[in-house]
Amino acid sequence: MAEAEGFVLAEMSGSGGERPWSEVSTALEPLLDHPDAGGEDLMPAECASILVLLEVIIDQWVREGDDQRLQQHIEDARQLGGVLRLCIGKDVPLGFV
Repeated sequence: MAEAEGFVLAEMSGSGGERPWSEVSTALEPLLDHPDAGGEDLMPAECASILVLLEVIIDQWVREGDDQRLQQHIEDARQLGGVLRLCIGKDVPLGFV
């Protein structure tokens, strides 16, 4: 997802790199700059912002081809989209455990 937004996640602070998040502007930041476990919940409004961009990225990936690795990314992103929709629909935060 980060690459679709024009940056490499591994270069970012908190993901193994040193590049500060202040150098990147993306609605995905609350998700990508979040610890895998724990941390603050994502509020439904944040989930909605992420979902809008996620759907654009999924559409882009679908148009790019049928590479097996890309297909797995598409499926994973669709599952994430389902979770985000659930949080938005029920007006509950997305927690990380």
